Amino acid sequence: MKRAAVLRWTVIVLFVVLLEALCRTGLINRHTMIPPTEMALALAQQIAAGTISADATVTLRNVAAAFVASIVGGFVLGVLIHAVPRLRRVLEPLFASYYAVPTFVFYPVLLAVFGMNDMPIIVIGTLFGIVAMIVATLNGLDRIPRALVKTARVLRMSPTATALKVQLPAIAPHLFTGVKLAVAYAFIGVIAAEFILSDRGLGYAISYAYNNFDNRKMYALMLLIIVIVSAVNGAFRAWEMRLARRRGLA
Repeated sequence: MKRAAVLRWTVIVLFVVLLEALCRTGLINRHTMIPPTEMALALAQQIAAGTISADATVTLRNVAAAFVASIVGGFVLGVLIHAVPRLRRVLEPLFASYYAVPTFVFYPVLLAVFGMNDMPIIVIGTLFGIVAMIVATLNGLDRIPRALVKTARVLRMSPTATALKVQLPAIAPHLFTGVKLAVAYAFIGVIAAEFILSDRGLGYAISYAYNNFDNRKMYALMLLIIVIVSAVNGAFRAWEMRLARRRGLA
């Protein structure tokens, strides 16, 4: 695992160095992209000036709400769908093609239902993330070893105890996969919705900077989003590996 981490960081550093060189030598036009070091400097200046704190707060709040709704809703729906095989056979082809659906077409309907507030954007973020969690839950439940369930029956464990102490730990690796995908999709859904449908948030700020040819601010905000998503996924990855070590799987 350490070797994989070193290799991963080596690839990232080499890519950043290459991008820096291409921008500095003019092979990539400055009107197209600024060097990564300038992106980082611009981000530090924006944070120090406090000009992005309000937009960042709005976006992170919406993403957090969409993420929690995706995880809870996806897990519950996954369990219910797994319990009804006929329903699963109907829905599985839809899950496979779900992300080809232009979710933003539902925005006018969401506006009519929830009004002019953040709820339509949160719902769009949830729609992006929930299917990943449903699929991960189904995959996990499919792969629970039968021996574990039989052992729970022999020990006369209640259904609740079996679910919490046997089934949930067994599907944890698959759930973590769904969680990591859900947080990424929630960010994508919320940022994209703010980009075209909102008047505040990081997505709106990126769109505004793009339309005004403010590359420094646009790339600084994009770098901020990359850093936040990477940090969140890294935290979940560390938690996942810690649990795996406790179970003797890593």
